[in-house]
Amino acid sequence: MPATSMQDLVALCKRRGFIFQGSEIYGGLQGIYDYGPMGVELKNNLKAAWWRAMVYERDDVEGLDASILTNRLVLRHSGHEATFVDPMVDCRKCKSRWRADQLKDGKCDKCGATDLTEPRPFNLMFKTTVGPVADDESFAYLRPETAQGIFTNFKNVLDATSRKLPFGIAQIGKAFRNEITPRNFIFRVREFEQMELEYFVMPGVDEQAHKDWVARRLAWWQEQGLTSNHLQLFHQPAEDLSHYSKATTDILYHFPHGVEELEGIANRTDFDLGSHSKKPEELGLSAHVLPNADSVTKLTYRDLDSNKDIVPFVIEPSAGVDRGVLAVLCEAYTEEAVGDSTRIVLKLKPHLAPIKAAVIPLARNKPELVDVAQQIKNSLQKLGLGRVLLENTGNIGKAYRRHDEIGTPLCITIDFETVEQSPASASVTVRNRDTMAQERVLVSELASYFQEFYSQT
Repeated sequence: MPATSMQDLVALCKRRGFIFQGSEIYGGLQGIYDYGPMGVELKNNLKAAWWRAMVYERDDVEGLDASILTNRLVLRHSGHEATFVDPMVDCRKCKSRWRADQLKDGKCDKCGATDLTEPRPFNLMFKTTVGPVADDESFAYLRPETAQGIFTNFKNVLDATSRKLPFGIAQIGKAFRNEITPRNFIFRVREFEQMELEYFVMPGVDEQAHKDWVARRLAWWQEQGLTSNHLQLFHQPAEDLSHYSKATTDILYHFPHGVEELEGIANRTDFDLGSHSKKPEELGLSAHVLPNADSVTKLTYRDLDSNKDIVPFVIEPSAGVDRGVLAVLCEAYTEEAVGDSTRIVLKLKPHLAPIKAAVIPLARNKPELVDVAQQIKNSLQKLGLGRVLLENTGNIGKAYRRHDEIGTPLCITIDFETVEQSPASASVTVRNRDTMAQERVLVSELASYFQEFYSQT
């Protein structure tokens, strides 16, 4: 059973060092979270799995890491200045502020009153001053999405790589949205990471490409451990589509707080490349107000068959890293009866586990055990499969419990039998997280055992 309570997940994340409230010692900052020792490993492993699937395992995708600070013209041309808004209301009774489309039955979430102001648009983008003088001309935005950095670099990547259609540009990076009401732990926050691919195709094949990417992305999430009965597809109705979208299919996950979007796959047509190629006057821009508004580059692709410049269509699979972390934590969270007690175990897919193996000396103050454990830890770490931890606590039961809760697939115990045997026959106890089964493995065969285990999972 996956987690059914967000409180259980929050408690586990703090107790075991996955996620902490940002600036907690000063009362925190709403919608801001810090990833702890286990959380940063899990997050990095999820991003690495995405990058591996999107870039390394394909021959038609390049990577990019664009800047966070964004020229305001980029977001004017993209439509974000005009349309990137949420409807906001205030409660006249308790003075709290809410996103109007998230309130149930038109009632304030805090006090239940229905005396609310009329909805008014609230722009979600963060502004920041660039340079020493703060005025109307010297500001930029923190990017609200990673996509625009890909679109504005389309010609740079195309010229540098000589790619042919279809091809994609992938990026993982931070984005910022001044959410009116951040909520549900790390699901809706003000600072987050996105994993986005912009896949450029010839006009006319976009609809089939969109369907293909929906299927691929759904299968990928299942490979990360999310079961099919907790995932579903939602095809956004035409009236709810974003200003750039011809069609969008959301992959939804059954989170503890409800069924919500995990990833969106949009057919953005030629909107973005076309918008960034428009003349300033077509967008109502003035060179007097915005001095560089006439610096527009044609973002087109030369089709050798027709010998014409075309604006490619774009299919965009866009996933939130933080929502992905929350989903895999939720899916992996398990409470099991073990004898007269209950154990909590994170049954993460091994490639996502923060710690790949814990090496545990049976006794803490026995140098002969600790030295062998250190040697084994170092040899396994050199295999490059992820972090291996030396757990020198001296309490094997507590060590097993801790590593169950952080999702460590294998625990390797060094006992007195290990050091008393000859080097050729020395063995250790290997414990499996999910089955709790234990087996003796020769030290000389431990590396191959470790590699084989991870090659099969």
